[in-house]
Amino acid sequence: MNRRKILQLLGKSVAAGAFFKLSTGLAQGKIPQGATEPMKTLGIPLREYGERSEFEQKVIRYISPNLRSRHTGASFTPLDQLEGVITPSSLHFERHHSGVPNVNPAEYRLVVHGLVSRPLIFTLQDLKRFPSITRTYFIECAGNGQNGYRNPPDMTLTATRSRGLVSTSSWTGVPLSILLKEAGIKEGARWLIPESQDAAAYIRSLPLEKALEDVLVAYAQNGEAIRPEQGYPVRLVVPGWEGSIQVKWLRRIELTDTPVMSKDETSEYTDVMADGKIWAFTWLMEPQSIITYPSGLQQIERGFHEIRGLAWSGFGRVRRVEVSLDGGRNWKRAALEPAPDPLSAVRFKVNWAWDGRETVIMSRATDEKGNTQPTQEEFFTRWARNNRYHYNAIQAWRIGADGRVVNGDRTLAGAPAQLGAAGRGGCGGES
Repeated sequence: MNRRKILQLLGKSVAAGAFFKLSTGLAQGKIPQGATEPMKTLGIPLREYGERSEFEQKVIRYISPNLRSRHTGASFTPLDQLEGVITPSSLHFERHHSGVPNVNPAEYRLVVHGLVSRPLIFTLQDLKRFPSITRTYFIECAGNGQNGYRNPPDMTLTATRSRGLVSTSSWTGVPLSILLKEAGIKEGARWLIPESQDAAAYIRSLPLEKALEDVLVAYAQNGEAIRPEQGYPVRLVVPGWEGSIQVKWLRRIELTDTPVMSKDETSEYTDVMADGKIWAFTWLMEPQSIITYPSGLQQIERGFHEIRGLAWSGFGRVRRVEVSLDGGRNWKRAALEPAPDPLSAVRFKVNWAWDGRETVIMSRATDEKGNTQPTQEEFFTRWARNNRYHYNAIQAWRIGADGRVVNGDRTLAGAPAQLGAAGRGGCGGES
């Protein structure tokens, strides 16, 4: 590489702010005394299955200490401690209704029956014989963001507790449409009733149209077998739709002419609207984004920072993310990392030189269908304040003059002291 090329690249970096107002202490730092200790002894020998460094043991899922039982509830992906868009399988969020079943893959069977020409039973090996596909999709719990319903805002909120019920993985499996065509769909079939092999016999209703479009019967996650808490050995992946319909530990699919109207699509996972109506089957996840750095309870210093975050939408590819550095008065477009697939989360970044003055930062996402993430005020013109699900309003972070970051959401005028999520356990609830 010639000198001119190097100078051109350096010029671009400076223009992008890559070296703008970095900490003055970077060049004057001392090498720690123990920095060369690993060079004095043999390292760890070969091992059959890799483990993360002992120095990364604090990067774990968040589980509320207020849950009555860990057999039902949720654990949150530590969004503010991860990089890129792929969530490590061990840190993918959990949502269980009766704990994680221990399913022996040798005894696993998937039954497809009901309004079909040929009822079929598949083993795990049968499923792996069919043509497979691998896609990168986010999965998001319908209760993600439930802390946003709290009033006044929770000042101990972190990015993990704000939006940590979303994770992105590379999923491998057989398209459900192939299995349905193998069984033969009878006239009159309109719905699928997938059932779980957990102790709750969890069951939901899935429209046939969606099943034939892009639903995956998945048996692998991030290149290896699905983790038990994510549905081992087989689960449904329903791209862009709420996690509650993506049945884990899948054991049975019945084709019918009507939805089953189960507990978890009537008393649960239904939405209260601002006009008092109750909506059912609100599966699609609307555009979301959150700044993960700097974010709640973090500490920053004056100077250069790369603002980082994640965005996603069930309607399709995220086309634009904007970041405000002054509480929403002005917005600037963030740079987007390339997304592996349209229904994957995307990483966004903005270069910023903080001058040490108190400010509020926030992000908003717009998807390819033109849907834009709303403000809190806009959100509550549509959804009731005692709702529990599908919260996607903009999350604000307030940065004090001392560099401490806290929840920047405003107290909602005229709202009750406690909103829908407060005091409610389960999906997204912490108490």
